[in-house]
Amino acid sequence: MSTNLVEPLENFATTVLDRLADVVVGEASTLRDGTEHAGVLLPRDLYAHRNAQTEWWYYTGHMQTAAGRRFGFELVFFKRRTDLDRFGVVPLRLIANPLYLAHFAITDESRRRFRYSHRKSANGVFDLPAAASMEKYFLRLGNWTVREVNGVHLLRATLGDDLIFEAALKSSKPAALNGQEGVGVSFKDAGEASRYFSFTRMEAEGKITWHGATEEFTGLAWMDREFGTWRTTENQKGWDWFSLQLETGAEVMVYHLRNSRGEPSPFSSGTYVDAAGRQTHLSREDFMLEANGHWESPHTQAVYPSGWRLRVPRFGLDVAVTPVLKDQELDTRGTTMIVYWEGVCTVAGQHAAQTTEGRAYVELVGYDRSHEQPSLSAFLFGNSFERGWRSIFG
Repeated sequence: MSTNLVEPLENFATTVLDRLADVVVGEASTLRDGTEHAGVLLPRDLYAHRNAQTEWWYYTGHMQTAAGRRFGFELVFFKRRTDLDRFGVVPLRLIANPLYLAHFAITDESRRRFRYSHRKSANGVFDLPAAASMEKYFLRLGNWTVREVNGVHLLRATLGDDLIFEAALKSSKPAALNGQEGVGVSFKDAGEASRYFSFTRMEAEGKITWHGATEEFTGLAWMDREFGTWRTTENQKGWDWFSLQLETGAEVMVYHLRNSRGEPSPFSSGTYVDAAGRQTHLSREDFMLEANGHWESPHTQAVYPSGWRLRVPRFGLDVAVTPVLKDQELDTRGTTMIVYWEGVCTVAGQHAAQTTEGRAYVELVGYDRSHEQPSLSAFLFGNSFERGWRSIFG
């Protein structure tokens, strides 16, 4: 078809579908209410927000069972208002608004195995029940849940029919307000912001059931909470995010926002929390992060950095961060529409003239670029449907 005809047809279809969406589900909101640059208010900001376009509640942790088995976990819930989203000419709010998503992963260090699952729901007839309360701290997607009781965060998630994870987490430090000037604002780009805070050291205990055998565990967890409405610029191509928990009692969070040339954006930053809970904002110039190796995924052929040196001279920190398993990649194109690497790492080096060790979680986003051409069929029906469809029709 002539390109002279395609654009008018697409514009016509867009107009028709937008008007249909206005009639069926209501007009799209700007998702701006004037509070975008306000500071964090706790406990209120643990709860869901009506006008946030994107919000997430992100838990990671390093556990050890009574028998000495080590494992890491990632459990994250997302809520997405889709007023401003589209698949080509189709406004996504016709399909779902809001959309609830969740990821759960276990890195079994002892068995050298990585497993994960991901879910989505719009609370449709055939969807898993989902909720993110605006009145209290309660999240649900199917039988995966998070709730808060007397300051304790209670987590529950499953993998298949053979793994059940239940944990109780209690923070031993005040919430760290991430971002410039310590007001809990994480700048995505000029003029854009979100509110972002972390519980950097949460004492954890719980039970995990593997193939019918239940083991008790203890350990340390980390919780990140971010919400806001922001645009993703053409110049932002991904991020490398690190959360370190050191034996010295300190924690460090740093992230590089990468531009189109793979270079760190000046909006990259971090937070240092000392053993007493005092926090310091880290600007892009306060830390040096260098990759010392790479790993190519056999699943997606994406090439990720693998192994790093992190230095924060201001606090005498110079450590190596090393993945416990190379392959901790999650393909979540059927839910959040991205492929990313998120995994357990060890930490070893120097901190304030002391030799120290520790544990870290690292998240690497944007090395796989498949999200730049999102598939509506994969999103609606999952990656296996997409692969089968392509094998039949090419």
